[in-house]
Amino acid sequence: MKRFAIPPIVAAMLSLSLAVPVLAAAPGNDAYAARTVIGSIPFSETLDTTEATANANDTEIHGQCGAPAIDASVWYELTLASTTTVQIDLSGSDYAAGVAVATGSPGSFSVVNCAPSVMAFEAVGGETYAILVFDYDGVGNGGTLNIVVDEAPPPPAIDVTVNSTGTFTRSGSATVSGTVICDAGVEFAFVDVQLRQRTGRLFIDGSGSSDVICDGTVHPWTVEVFGNGLYKGGSATANVSAVACNTVGCGQDFEQRSVKLRRG
Repeated sequence: MKRFAIPPIVAAMLSLSLAVPVLAAAPGNDAYAARTVIGSIPFSETLDTTEATANANDTEIHGQCGAPAIDASVWYELTLASTTTVQIDLSGSDYAAGVAVATGSPGSFSVVNCAPSVMAFEAVGGETYAILVFDYDGVGNGGTLNIVVDEAPPPPAIDVTVNSTGTFTRSGSATVSGTVICDAGVEFAFVDVQLRQRTGRLFIDGSGSSDVICDGTVHPWTVEVFGNGLYKGGSATANVSAVACNTVGCGQDFEQRSVKLRRG
C-alpha cells in the first residue's frame, strides 16, 4: 500500500502549529475608540471577552464605580431619541460581568450608575451614554458575555390584605396575618407591620416584618410583633406596608386595620 510522504519542512510546520495554541482575538469593541454603537433597543449580543483587555479609559470609569476589579472590558454607546428607563442585563453571561454607564468622554467621564449583572438607569433623550462591561471579580479574564439592552420593566405591583383577627401569647408578643400578591421577577419583597394597642393610659407599640413570595399568585403572610410592653386580648391598630422591588424601583401598598387579638 502506498502512503503519502510528508516532506520534512511540512512536518516541521505541522509540529510547530500543534505546539503553539491558537489564541482568540480581542473583541472588536475592546477599546473605547472602537465601541459598539447601539442604534436602537432592544439590543442583544453574545461575545467572547476572554482576550479583552483594560486600559486607562477603563480604569477612569472603575475609579468612580468602586467594583472589586476591572478585567476583560468592552465598550458600547447608546443614544435614544426620547427619555427612557433602560435596563442592561448581563445575567446570561458565564462569568462575573458588571456594567458601568457614564456620560462624557475619556478624561471627563461621569458615572451615572454601575452594578453587577443587572442595572437600570434613566437615559435622557438626546444624551449619549458610554457603557463599559467588565469582569469584576478579579478571577480569570472574561468569558462568554450575553448582554441585553432594553426598556426596563415597570416597578412591580403589590397588593396586601390584613385579617381582622390576630393572636397574642403569654409572653406578650402578637401575631398579625393576611395575604399578599405581587408581580414575579422581583429582587426582594416584604411585609412590615406596625401594631399599636391601648392599655389604659399607655400604648403598646411594636413592629415586625417578613419576606414574601412574588410570583403573581396570592400567598398568606404572618408577622410576629414584639412591642415595648405586653400585648393582651382586645383591639389593636395594625399599619401594614407591603413592598416589592426590582432593578428599576419599588411598588408599595398600605393597609390600616383594626385587629382583634385573641389568645394564641
